[in-house]
Amino acid sequence: MFIVRETVTAKPGQAGKLSKLFRNVFNDPSVRILTDEVADFNTVIIEMTFNNLSEFESLMDGYRKGQPAPTMVPDAFEQMSNFTEMYYTGKREIFRVVE
Repeated sequence: MFIVRETVTAKPGQAGKLSKLFRNVFNDPSVRILTDEVADFNTVIIEMTFNNLSEFESLMDGYRKGQPAPTMVPDAFEQMSNFTEMYYTGKREIFRVVE
């Protein structure tokens, strides 16, 4: 099992809006949206769990082709159209879960 964590640093005043946007778009209880409590200011994190990396790769291929994931709301791409204006930088980390 793998956890994909995408971390973005939102512009001032945008972290709350960005986290609500992600919660609306990723309409899946297994996707966790986190905001900073004791961390760098304006940090928003999306955590997703995948059984294997091919699931993640398939999801990313769909995004590139303009196909939202089945659990995303139908107008996900429309809602996300200006999200890049809401943050400064971001990164992606992939972790293997050790059981």
